[in-house]
This record gives sequence, structure tokens and C-alpha cells, in this order.
Amino acid sequence: MADRLGVARSTGYRYLQSLVSARFLEEAPGGGFRLGLRILELARLARKTLGLSEIAAPIIEELAHDSGETVVLTRRTGDLVVCIDRAESQRHAVRSSYERGTVLPVNAGASATILLAWNDPEEVRQILSRAKLERFTDDTLTDVDELLARMAQIRSDGYAVARAEVDPEIVGIAAPIWGSRQGEVVAAISVVGIGSRIPPKTERKLIAKVRLAAAHISERLALVQG
Repeated sequence: MADRLGVARSTGYRYLQSLVSARFLEEAPGGGFRLGLRILELARLARKTLGLSEIAAPIIEELAHDSGETVVLTRRTGDLVVCIDRAESQRHAVRSSYERGTVLPVNAGASATILLAWNDPEEVRQILSRAKLERFTDDTLTDVDELLARMAQIRSDGYAVARAEVDPEIVGIAAPIWGSRQGEVVAAISVVGIGSRIPPKTERKLIAKVRLAAAHISERLALVQG
């Protein structure tokens, strides 16, 4: 350590003893030093202050680069869906209603419906019955029974695909991000692109990429939440 810092060994030893006194290091039984309990406290604080956006940011950036499409991260608040982050592809630009901070109803699009799909169906029916179900295009679902049937299919598939439900010509492919409690969907990650760029073969590949990214975010979130 003294060599790396460019100081005398006596000075390096004083540094080590200061870290031991502050409990960042402790003397190992066989000689030398090892990390102390204070490091664990710092790690706990770091995990506690780390939010979903920070955890997901590198993963959604990587997915946008890998897929060549825009990626959005969404959460649900009651009967509304909020876009909390977005990553742009350098290859393809797309204009969609899902911008950072945008609030949309829970009935429209893959990002929205997947956030409700794993809730109790009766609870979902109540949420949808009292919500304002807006129609953005001719393909937007506003019938509660149709939405419940779609969510049952989403649970079976493990992902959602929506075509022109929020913006014309736009396809959304979404997967759930799981929280620490079993069966709790806390967010959704979605790839958003122009439908003409996403034929069936490409769609299947994107579904796999989105589900993998969602799994990675869920794993990181589980580590942070303990």
C-alpha cells in the first residue's frame, strides 16, 4: 500500500491504523488486514439510498444499444402509469408518448397493462372500473373484461406486446420487474419501436432481450432490498 501511495512504510502503517480505528479495516488473525464492519454499514446505506432508476440505468442503456430501439422504464401509481426513465438508441429514433415524467392511464400499451397483470383480478377490476380509460387509437382497449382477458394472457406468456395502442405505428414489448415480495411487480421495462421495423422474427428476439433485461434488474433490486 505504501508503494502504491508513494509514501514511507511507516506512513502507510499509520494510515492502516487509522482505518482500523475507524473500523473500516481490522487486523486479520494470520497477519495483514481485512475489511471491517464499517464497510458493511456503508454498503447497507448505499443499498438503501439506491433507487430503481439508478439500478436499472445501465441495463436499459445496454438494451437500447443492443436492440437498436428506445427503452422505457415505468411504474404504476394507482390507476396511472409514470415513465421514470428512458434510454435512446443511436441507430433508430422514435417519438412516442412515453417521455420521462409522462403520466398515462393504466389501460393503454404494453408498459401499462403488464404493471397490473399479476395483481388479484378482482382488485384489477375495481381499479379499471373507477379509472378513466382513455382511447388513444382504434386499437386502445377500454373494455374492462377485454383488459382482464388480456392480462390473463400476459400472465401466461410472461410478457406483453402492444401494437398501436398509444401511438399509431408504434409497437411496445414489455416485461415485469419483480420486487422483494413474491409476486409483486414493481415496474416494467419496455422496448418501443416502429412496427415496420419489427417483423415477427425480430419481435421474438426483442421479447427474449426484454425479459432478460427485466430479470437482471429484478436480481439487482433483490440485492438492494435485501
